Amino acid sequence: MGLVQKDALRTMIISYAGIVLGYLNKGFLFILILTTEQIGLVNLIYSVGILFAQFANMGTIYTTWRFFPVFRNESRRHHGFLPLMILFVLTGIVLCTLATFFFRHEIEQSYLEKSPDFVTYYVWFIPIGISTVFFLFFEVYLRSLYKNIISVFANEIVLRLALTVILGIYWLKWISFSNFVMLHSLIYFIPVCMLLVYMVRIGEFNIRLSSIRISKRFRKILLKSSSYFYINTLGLVIVASLDVVMLAQMDGLESTGIYSTVLFLASALQVPYKSIIRVTAPLVSDHWKNRQFGEIQSLYVKVSSVALTIGLGLFLFTWLNIEFLFSFLKPEFASGIWVFFFIMIGRIFDMYCGINSSIFTSSKKYKYDVYFTVSLILIVYFLNLLFIPIWGMNGAAISTSIALVLVNLGRLIFVWNILKMHPFTWKQVTVIFTGLLTLTFGTFIQGYIQQGWILFFCESILVLTMFMLPVYYLKLDTEIVNYTNKILAVIFKRSRK
Repeated sequence: MGLVQKDALRTMIISYAGIVLGYLNKGFLFILILTTEQIGLVNLIYSVGILFAQFANMGTIYTTWRFFPVFRNESRRHHGFLPLMILFVLTGIVLCTLATFFFRHEIEQSYLEKSPDFVTYYVWFIPIGISTVFFLFFEVYLRSLYKNIISVFANEIVLRLALTVILGIYWLKWISFSNFVMLHSLIYFIPVCMLLVYMVRIGEFNIRLSSIRISKRFRKILLKSSSYFYINTLGLVIVASLDVVMLAQMDGLESTGIYSTVLFLASALQVPYKSIIRVTAPLVSDHWKNRQFGEIQSLYVKVSSVALTIGLGLFLFTWLNIEFLFSFLKPEFASGIWVFFFIMIGRIFDMYCGINSSIFTSSKKYKYDVYFTVSLILIVYFLNLLFIPIWGMNGAAISTSIALVLVNLGRLIFVWNILKMHPFTWKQVTVIFTGLLTLTFGTFIQGYIQQGWILFFCESILVLTMFMLPVYYLKLDTEIVNYTNKILAVIFKRSRK
């Protein structure tokens, strides 16, 4: 896990710096400068743009991740893999742009009653979609070359700084809200330009069609695989965006603004997990290529244990202090507290399942993952139809969590039946029990302490003493303990100088 720890730490540091900027933007400036309806509109435009990107990528994201190691060869310019995939992406962008205008009337009619402002700014999700699809493709291409840092920096730092700038310009009333929406859509091209410049500098931006040296047989394999991965990619993002899109249709922009803001706050808890996955996914693909099943099993267990421990610890700290943290937001955002809880239940389980999706889609059985992806979409869609009219934004959160739990259970069972791999250990049971015990005690003391800052201090100490310290001293997660020891050794070494 040496490479994983090193790159994951770097990406995690950058990501958390981005989270700080993101909280400044969406957790403070958005709430300070924009109305709840405007927040909902901007986030809805973004969500629809992300859906556009996933329809337009034509499956190239997972195809690159799975097959690029096979064609990777610097002296032969990777057999022209990059220009071939770019052709796929350009085809997808053209088709989706045409479909956007062809079905414009039908899409606008579905939002006209509850979210009429979306109709006014309809076309501005297209720049977000086009820039996002190129960014996602270039990012996964660089990840396959073990170049992780630049894409994280561009997306987490530079993009969010650009958002801060345009928020400031709008706050100073130098531009109208319409201009703000336009600029917000265009700034997503900045990370794409950065990745393009970086790829040119390292000699990886080869787009000559004449360099394509992939045989017709392999092209058919890539095309067939792309169709399967296309559906899988759609599923993951549809689940992430469908709740926002349907909530805007069924409950209006105000609920969408609160819901999408809470989703962003919850995403901070997944930063360590995403940093690890960003590094381990290419390793899984390489291990499959080299038939190193023991290495895959080892990664499976380690990633699951680390993700469970970190995710549960961050959730406990946040949930036990949730009312204190929400007190810094506008009063109407208090209705999103239980959205956070329900969303995190599903996400923690998703984190606990580790790299089961990476193992699945890297194996020869990747085609079967289509069934799980379609199931995921259908579960979220029909549960949203059922729950949103009853519970509003809480219903959307419950739907997403149920879907994540059910589909991950299915994948776990399938991977075990086919590959005889699972990520579970008895120490993880102790981690879960310790977490539940901490949650129980933390909830209990809330009835006796009313002062916000004092309760925040007590709950934080409780999580440290009842959860984090037992994990460390009982060595419930070896990777976390070893990494903590390395950090402590560096600190003590420097303090003695």
